Amino acid sequence: MNDIVNEAVKVLSEKLGGSFDGVAKFVIEGEGAITLDADGVRAEDAPADVTLTASADVFKSILEGDLNPTSAFMQGKLSVDGDMGMAMKLGAVLG
Repeated sequence: MNDIVNEAVKVLSEKLGGSFDGVAKFVIEGEGAITLDADGVRAEDAPADVTLTASADVFKSILEGDLNPTSAFMQGKLSVDGDMGMAMKLGAVLG
């Protein structure tokens, strides 16, 4: 497992308080995947209700609060596949 994914798991766990209502997945292009659900946040590529995909730089900017997830989506830097309502819930937590 690489440092980018490990750091993202740590930051997401802190932001989400450890669990998430539903199943979401972040795919960091070229690095790996992170799954969020009621059991917590972990480095895992599992089936999800919504999948958000971005480059490592975009994902890092979102986690650091430098880039709003909605803005990233509107600019084509973040793609969303699946339940848009769940994606918006995640955006509210991260943004």
